[in-house]
This record gives sequence, structure tokens and C-alpha cells, in this order.
Amino acid sequence: APASTTMPHTNQEQKDITMNNVSNPHTEAQAQDEAGLAPLRVLLLDDDVFMLDVLSDMLEQLGQFDIRCESHSEQALATLQQHQPDLLICDLSMPDVDGIEFLRMAAENGFRGGVVLLSGLHSAVRLAAERLAVANGLHILGTFRKPMESAELQLMVNMQLQHTARLSSAQAR
Repeated sequence: APASTTMPHTNQEQKDITMNNVSNPHTEAQAQDEAGLAPLRVLLLDDDVFMLDVLSDMLEQLGQFDIRCESHSEQALATLQQHQPDLLICDLSMPDVDGIEFLRMAAENGFRGGVVLLSGLHSAVRLAAERLAVANGLHILGTFRKPMESAELQLMVNMQLQHTARLSSAQAR
């Protein structure tokens, strides 16, 4: 019998395979809907209203969410306390209070949800912000360069839903 040869995957094929795995049409959010559980509460904070619309639309395509959008840090802090989101998606560079200062205030106010950091800034800045947020006791799910891709957002949502489920089962014991 002739020896079988396998061709290595090209980078694009590998990316397609990875994306197919991530973009499973049956998301954790849809599973949560079907189980009759309350939708994940999400707070989006970005001074760019267009980016808020894009993120909000991307979330709505992934399933049912209770989404609040804020473009000012001060109002976002009030929303954080009233709405108590499970997931905070936060831009790092904003004019009134920057994302790092906002995260410090969120931690001081006892925020316990998952945090996703977004920024167009250099990766070293994003990494430093992530370390500061962790040092403040926040649960960082990931840090991404803007604009965030839908597959990345889905991964972060799924991670937060799994984290929330683990917390719920731990409290039920």
C-alpha cells in the first residue's frame, strides 16, 4: 500500500478550524436561555458611542443579554452599583476618568463580575492595565485590542457564564 501523506494545515486553514470551533452556533448564552435562566447582565463602557453599538449588536447576535451601555465613567459607576452586571467590557482610554481609574473604583465598590479590557493602545499598556486590575482584586477574563472580534467576545461570554455557574453551584452547597 502506498504510504499516506498528510499535508500540514496552512495558517488560514488553522484559523478557519479554530474559528469554527469558537463560533459553535449553540452558544452558552443560548443554552442559558433554553434552561430558563436569567440573561447575563452586561455593562459596556466606552466613550466611543459607535463602539458601544457594535459591541451591543455583537452580543445580541450571540444570545439574550441584559445590556447597559455607558459612555461616561461617572454614569457607568452608578450603573455598576444599580445594575450589578455579571460582565463589564471596558475601554481603557476615556476622556473623563480613564479605564484604569474606573476599574480601581469598581473594585473599591465591590464589583465581582468578569472584566474584559479593550484598548487601541499598545499591548504593553493593556498588559499593565490587566495587572493593575488583578492587583485590585478584579476577575479579568481577557484583554483585547480594539475592535474586538465576535469570536473573541463569544469566548469571553462563555468564560463568564461558566464562572457564574461555578459560583452559583458553590453557593448552593
